[in-house]
Amino acid sequence: MTDPAPLLDAIEATWPPARTMREGPWTIRDGAGGGKRVSAATAEAPVTADDIATAEAAMLALDQPRLFMLRPDEAALDRQLADRGYEVIDPVNLYVAPVELLTDVPIPRVTAFAIWEPLAIMAEIWETGGIGPARLDVMHRAAVKTGILARHADKPAGAGFVALHGGIAMAHAVEVLPHQRRKGVAQWIMRRAAFWAAEQGADRLAVLCTAANGPANALYQRLGFSALTGYHYRIHPEDT
Repeated sequence: MTDPAPLLDAIEATWPPARTMREGPWTIRDGAGGGKRVSAATAEAPVTADDIATAEAAMLALDQPRLFMLRPDEAALDRQLADRGYEVIDPVNLYVAPVELLTDVPIPRVTAFAIWEPLAIMAEIWETGGIGPARLDVMHRAAVKTGILARHADKPAGAGFVALHGGIAMAHAVEVLPHQRRKGVAQWIMRRAAFWAAEQGADRLAVLCTAANGPANALYQRLGFSALTGYHYRIHPEDT
């Protein structure tokens, strides 16, 4: 798969904002406190300096940071924002793999389960990683989804979320408790996500990872994921 557009569409569908609005050439997102991915503005056409001011006003009206997502083909907009003092934040890698690549190994008994609605212990695990109620609301907004609960040594160990769009299953919110790390827990979360994806008829599994998260990037590469594309944000210096 070489066209990143379906994957970028899947990000929006599987981790949706509370609502979206068109303002001139922009898609403005109301994230309702759910983080950068559901709050950033994106351009749908070439923009002018006046257009940037329009987006800024719309985000301030939502009481959100002035935050833009920049995709790989948006170098001109990236320069415009840089010239206005916007700072780069959180470059993200977008990985993808064929589902069958991760369904070749049976999952050991009582290791990882696909569960929806999330159990209380899953919410607790996510909370330890800063994934609070507003992000759980994001999960509930996705149409076709499940949670993943992982266990290690008969104890809760990690949680993840996966949702489906257009034949692509996308994993989000993969979180492992600090004392359960380096024990293969995240691998079993991703493998359970792949089995669930196969049951839904998906042929690809995708996941997002910040470039700064070395261990997670190494895990996805070790599992055979390919880094197809990525994006970064620019944020107004007064909103950092």
